Amino acid sequence: MLTEKLMRITIVGGSEWVMVVLLLLSVVSLSVIVERGIFFYRRRRELDRIDRTLRPLINADEAERLREAIDKAGDPTLVAAAARGRRDRDAAEQIVTSVLGRERLLLERRLAFLGTLGNNAPFIGLFGTVLGIIRAFHDLALGSMTGHTSVMAGISEALVATAIGLFVAIPAVMAFNYFQKQVDHTLSITEALARGVLATAPAAPADAAVGQEA
Repeated sequence: MLTEKLMRITIVGGSEWVMVVLLLLSVVSLSVIVERGIFFYRRRRELDRIDRTLRPLINADEAERLREAIDKAGDPTLVAAAARGRRDRDAAEQIVTSVLGRERLLLERRLAFLGTLGNNAPFIGLFGTVLGIIRAFHDLALGSMTGHTSVMAGISEALVATAIGLFVAIPAVMAFNYFQKQVDHTLSITEALARGVLATAPAAPADAAVGQEA
């Protein structure tokens, strides 16, 4: 009895509704890929510009000009690093680490969706294929389909769901891996600049007193 009820639910629509779900997910995935692509392109250009501006000032140990350039750039991590003069080095490093953590959350926004979709879209497609095969054999058992040619046609139609699942998953996985590399690259450059700013920024009075006592 339970099997018959599940069979009725399974054969309703076959694999068509699964393919509709996959196509909707592909649209959402494409939207996320485009949005993240534009975001990282702009972030990369801005960070390269900041890097070209600040690196010579850090190497030249020009603290005053460096602070002015950081205020103009407006990057929150570098602003936190430049504020070392109001706190000791350990506190400044902890604040920079905290800001970098928030920056990572911003950079990784919506990437979990791409990773999840890339991992699970093939299984959704396979689920649709299984439903299609069940429907094909059910129709054959009822006499709606005659001959092996009709059965093969039903199975081949069901396999389209697996193909669509792979079609959705592959771009999502590629985009996820690329954007993860962009996240690591962006955070590495930002952290390197922040450490340079921490080393160049004037020490807090407590740090200076400790240095004199030493």
